[in-house]
Amino acid sequence: MNAPERSAAFLLEDDEEKVEYQADTKVSNAGTFTFNKEDHTIANLLRMQLLRDPQVKFAGYMHPHPLVHKIHLKIQTTTSQVAPAETLSSAIEDLTNETDHLITQVTDAIDKWKRENDTGLMGM
Repeated sequence: MNAPERSAAFLLEDDEEKVEYQADTKVSNAGTFTFNKEDHTIANLLRMQLLRDPQVKFAGYMHPHPLVHKIHLKIQTTTSQVAPAETLSSAIEDLTNETDHLITQVTDAIDKWKRENDTGLMGM
């Protein structure tokens, strides 16, 4: 069949980096991060989290082509004292904390439901 291997969408090649950074040559407080083997899922999460940061002036991403598993995330900060890498790191940390909180809430809700609906011997 004339189709790429499914694993090509998520397995990095030996010489491939997960994240690459290219500083913007025209604006001192902007740059583009390239995420290899990622798609809209992670890009939109990062973009939305970055836009919540008051130090971020612009955050947007581009998926060059559906068969190219790569995302370009452009970040511009409000001042040159704040690097785009710092805001991205902060966004990732915030998303990690939100995910941990969500996992805790779901686990607690499941445990509560099990306690309230425990009929013993699997309902028999």
